[in-house]
Amino acid sequence: MTQVSEIYVALIDEGVDVWRPVKAERIKKSLFRILDQPYNREIELWQFGPGDLVICELMESSDGPIMAATKKVE
Repeated sequence: MTQVSEIYVALIDEGVDVWRPVKAERIKKSLFRILDQPYNREIELWQFGPGDLVICELMESSDGPIMAATKKVE
């Protein structure tokens, strides 16, 4: 059974740190695959996109701790 989680992906070229919540499938403890979802590249540019396999780390944000995508796995 697939476990869907909310993780956060950094937005590129925003001038400040901005994190977008996205839906992802948990593969292992800190390994996720970003699921297909609405994504308009003309409005914002994500550091990692739908279909990417990413490593996530717990990070502090201004709203509290988030599970943030930090590295793409090839």
